[in-house]
Amino acid sequence: MVKILVVDDELPILKSLSFALKQDYQVYTAQTGAEALRFLEGEHISLVLLDLRLGKENGITLMRSMLQINPNAAIIIMTAYSSIESSIEAIRAGAFYFVTKPIQINQLMLLLEKAASQLSLQETILGLKDVIRNSLVGISPQMQAIYHLIDRVKDTKASVLITGESGTGKELIANKLHFSSNRKEKPFIAVNCAALPESLLESELFGYKKGAFTGAVKDEPGIISKANGGTLFLDEISEMEPRLQSKLLRFLQEGEVRQIGGDNLRVNVRVICATNRDLDQEIESRRFRSDLYYRINVINIAVPPLRERKEDLSELVPFFIRKYAAAYGKQVFGIRPEAMALLNRYHFPGNVRECENIVQRAVLLCSETEIGPEALNLKYQYPATELGQEDYIRIYPCKTMKEIERQVLAFYLKTNKNSRRETARALEISERALQYKIKEYGL
Repeated sequence: MVKILVVDDELPILKSLSFALKQDYQVYTAQTGAEALRFLEGEHISLVLLDLRLGKENGITLMRSMLQINPNAAIIIMTAYSSIESSIEAIRAGAFYFVTKPIQINQLMLLLEKAASQLSLQETILGLKDVIRNSLVGISPQMQAIYHLIDRVKDTKASVLITGESGTGKELIANKLHFSSNRKEKPFIAVNCAALPESLLESELFGYKKGAFTGAVKDEPGIISKANGGTLFLDEISEMEPRLQSKLLRFLQEGEVRQIGGDNLRVNVRVICATNRDLDQEIESRRFRSDLYYRINVINIAVPPLRERKEDLSELVPFFIRKYAAAYGKQVFGIRPEAMALLNRYHFPGNVRECENIVQRAVLLCSETEIGPEALNLKYQYPATELGQEDYIRIYPCKTMKEIERQVLAFYLKTNKNSRRETARALEISERALQYKIKEYGL
C-alpha cells in the first residue's frame, strides 16, 4: 500500500483526512515540521499533503527540506490562503500541485491517484535503468560492437531486429535500446508472440471496440496504442501467424492501428523484434512474410552465443554471485580458479540464462565464501532428455537432415510421454512450432 504523510497543525483536519484516505493509503500524520521530517527519514514515503502555513513555520521552506530527504516525493500543498503568488512559488519550489481549503475529497483522491501513478512510472523507469546498467554485461569485442551500434541507433525510429539463440539476452538489449533513447520516459511494452493464440494476440496488440466480438463489453485500447511515444518489443516474432503478420506490416507502413471493429488510430511507436530462428529459412518455407522481414530488419543486432565469447564470463560470473548472494543473504564473495576453469570449458547450450542458473544454484549450495567445483555440479547441467548413445547410433546413419530431425522429434515426444509442452520446453521451441513439426512429419 502506498504511504502518504499528512502534515497540518490543525488536529481535526488531520483526523478527517486520515479517515478519508486510510482505505487506499497507509497514512502517517504530523503536526510539526520536525515530526514530518522524522517520518520522511524513517519511512519510504513518496506522497505528502503539506499545509502551507504550519503555525509559525513556512510550508515552502519545510517542503524544500523534505525534497532534500526524498527528491522524488510528490508534495501537494494545502492552504486556506489561496493566491496566484503562493501557488507559483510552491510549484517553482518543487510542489506537485496546489489545493485550497476546504478540500474536496473526491478531487483530492483523483489528484493523489495521478501523483501516485507518476511516482510509479518514475520508479519503474529508475528500476529498469538500474537493471539495464547492471545486467547487460560483456567485455568481449562482440558485445562492445553491440553497445556501439546501440549508441548509434538509439535515438532513431528505425525498426530493429535482434537475433540470437535462446538465452542470449535479446530482451535486455531491447531494454537498453529503449532506456538509452529519447523515448526512455515513455512506455516500454514487451509481448511474446508465441505465448498467445492468434485471436487473442490480435486483440491484445490492436485493441477492440465494444461489441466487436462476444465478450467485448467495453472499448479496449491495444498494446500498440498503450506504447504510444515509446517502444513495442515483439519477442519470438517468427511465431506470429501469417494473417497477423499482414496486419502488423500495414501498421508499420502506415503508422496507424486499426482496432477490431473500430477506426484507425495514428500512433508513434518504435518497434523492436527478436527471434531465435533463421528468418531467411522461415521465408523460404513460406512461414514468414518477406515484406515484413524487410520492414523489421532495418537495423540487425546479432547476439552471439556465450560459447563464442567466453571472456564475458569474467564479468558475468562475479555479477551473478553478487546478485544472488545479496538476494539469499549468503556470505559468498567469489569463485575458486578451478571452478572458473570448469565454467570456461563448459559449452553453455542455454547461454547467459543457463550461466545465471548455474551460478544461482552454486551460491545457494555453497558452504564457503568462494564457489568451488562441487557447487557447480556441471555434470547435471545437460537436459534430462538428452540423447543417449544408443539413440545417437540409431539416428546417425540417416541420409537427410529431415530424417534426423524427425527421429530426434519422435525421441523427445516419447521421452516426455507425448507432452507437447514438455517436449517444446526440452527442445527450446514454441508449442506452435512443435505442432507444425508434428504435422509436417506425421507424428
